Amino acid sequence: MKIENLTKQKITELFQQGIDCSQIVMGHAANKLGICPDKALKISAAFGGGMWGGRTCGCVTGALMALGLKYGYSEPQSTEQKNILLAKKAEFEERFTKENSSVVCRHVLGYDLSKPEEMAKIMEQNLLFTICPKAVASACKILDEIL
Repeated sequence: MKIENLTKQKITELFQQGIDCSQIVMGHAANKLGICPDKALKISAAFGGGMWGGRTCGCVTGALMALGLKYGYSEPQSTEQKNILLAKKAEFEERFTKENSSVVCRHVLGYDLSKPEEMAKIMEQNLLFTICPKAVASACKILDEIL
């Protein structure tokens, strides 16, 4: 599945189809990184909803995977490349926090989706279709500028 031309409406439709925040961000980056969109969606599938525990926002983990593919390293003693990656990571996280208040899912949403009573509030207030599309759009915009 190719993910492109993202609008908040398109992001909401992807959520309704069961595609999660981490997948949308990583899928969006797939084209720019020259990787198979389906593989990008599979790689990032376990990271939505703060790894389903309200931890690091899936938008952030999806973006960090993309940054790792672009700026990462695979050889020992790659200090210079590691420093480049860490600078890009820090830039992304700083900008995402400025736009979304935090890099932590439960802080962005205001509730912890791993707790059934809080997930009920998230659903009741339709936050997955209001706050999350805004965070995904923000992550994709920032990522586009850094990649």
